[in-house]
Amino acid sequence: MTIRRIHSGGEFEAKIGYCRAVVAGGFVHVAGTVGQGDTVTAQCQAALDTISAALEKAGASLADVVRVTYFLPDRAEFEPCWPILSQAFGENPPAATMIECGLIDPKYRIEIEVTALAPTAA
Repeated sequence: MTIRRIHSGGEFEAKIGYCRAVVAGGFVHVAGTVGQGDTVTAQCQAALDTISAALEKAGASLADVVRVTYFLPDRAEFEPCWPILSQAFGENPPAATMIECGLIDPKYRIEIEVTALAPTAA
């Protein structure tokens, strides 16, 4: 089985020892991703943009996502993200889970992790 690692160049990849995504076993596994911004909705959109870029490097897109997990320190902040998530996944909604938990830094208000189908070789 071939494993392909996708790096985003983020400063924490080397510090912590991870990469943004791994293509293996027919799937693209994208690491938990936070976004910058002052609001949960800005962070949600920024995280989705980073995830989309990683998926694109793997030859996939948000339409290929089959599983998503949302992590939020305050579950009450999830609902404002729903329109963004609905627009992002549209007609191709993945299976989803939301977990209320602490994140690595209090400035982060949402973290998103996805698994997508990897493209098949032509």
